[in-house]
Amino acid sequence: MSQQPLAYLDPEFLDSEEGRPVRILSEYLDPLRRFKDQKIQDTVVFFGSARVDSRERAERALNTLRARGVRNADEHYEIEMKKSRKAVEWARFYEDARELARLLSEWTMSLQSENHRFVVTSGGGPGIMEAANRGAREGGGKTIGLNIRLPFEQGANPYITDGLHFEFHYFFMRKIGVVLYGREYWEEVLDLKPMAEWGAIAEKDLELLHYADTPADAFEHLRDHLIANHLEPMTAQEAATPGIAKTRG
Repeated sequence: MSQQPLAYLDPEFLDSEEGRPVRILSEYLDPLRRFKDQKIQDTVVFFGSARVDSRERAERALNTLRARGVRNADEHYEIEMKKSRKAVEWARFYEDARELARLLSEWTMSLQSENHRFVVTSGGGPGIMEAANRGAREGGGKTIGLNIRLPFEQGANPYITDGLHFEFHYFFMRKIGVVLYGREYWEEVLDLKPMAEWGAIAEKDLELLHYADTPADAFEHLRDHLIANHLEPMTAQEAATPGIAKTRG
């Protein structure tokens, strides 16, 4: 009689509906294990479109399209030119996310801690996610990619720190304290005041949203929020010294 495999080693069980809680738990525990190995204490997560490209690539694509269109201009060409010009315009947000991640990582590298604090984290894919990981690497810090398996446009970018690239099937996350970049855009598409008026959220919850229009403004808000909520209060002398902060515990 063949020996029955242990349940946690049985592929048929692990792939079954009953094994789903085990699969979900694994996707939490493996990152925690690797965070511990690399001394990751906490993170700052960047969210953004996968379809926003760098300025260099967007301008190169526009120039390529222009060169081709001189010989073959038609209605389709005009549509593609409009999209390409918009891509160059939106490349600003890639470069701003990259700069913000660099500023944040440079600051965290100055913190006096045995662990890595406020590590820049993204969904690990292209676009704004790539910009965040890229800027963090340029700032000298570790950077994490939490990549979810999708059938399109979600391959991992090359700027994630070795050992900190994760592949997920399930993706459950909670977002607290949000910086919305680009006030004009977000105020037009997102109005939460009626939710507070109807009682769906508390009035004070609106204070969790901060609008920023420059990397410097976003960085200053993030830094002040992290110091106030996740670092011990500094002495007056430390507060006057750039890059000095004491960690809890």
